[in-house]
Amino acid sequence: MFKALCCVAVVFAIVGRPVFAEDAKQADGALGFTVKSIDGKEVNLAKYKGKVVVIVNVASQCGLTPQYEGLESLYEKYGEKGLAVLGFPCNQFGEQEPGTEKEIAAFCKDNYGVKFDMFAKVDVNGEKASDLYKYLTNLETAPKGSGKISWNFEKFVINREGNVIARFKPQTEPNNAELIAVIEKSLEEKTK
Repeated sequence: MFKALCCVAVVFAIVGRPVFAEDAKQADGALGFTVKSIDGKEVNLAKYKGKVVVIVNVASQCGLTPQYEGLESLYEKYGEKGLAVLGFPCNQFGEQEPGTEKEIAAFCKDNYGVKFDMFAKVDVNGEKASDLYKYLTNLETAPKGSGKISWNFEKFVINREGNVIARFKPQTEPNNAELIAVIEKSLEEKTK
């Protein structure tokens, strides 16, 4: 018991605060979280370490929904080079994602041929926001900055080390030159 208390005291003295489970998650950056896939399975995002990842909140009944096509094109073009696209359905903006996970999956496949990984519906803002999105929105990330998700199809780019390196507004199309430049540069970098 005394040894354990001494260790906690030493850690507190070095770090300046107690170390919690969230710290372990943050050590792996955006890939330190476990989420549910669209078919309900637990997915540890650490499985994407070594890949460049685009995380995007999606909706099926939004004016930006056609971005699914561009996201799938990104995945098809760069997937073999190490790009992963992760779609997180969200119903917080105009209730534009009202369906069940099964309905969402069918919609994405039938209308846009989506093959990139999709996950269970989440909240991206507020008290019920997923831990992943609480983490992502707390970071000051160019070009958009920190703060709440503003609408469907906001995009985060994570490098091979799990660090968030860019955040793009919802209106930024998947074929946007700046977004593609960030992805291509990250794909060229090797993990340390």
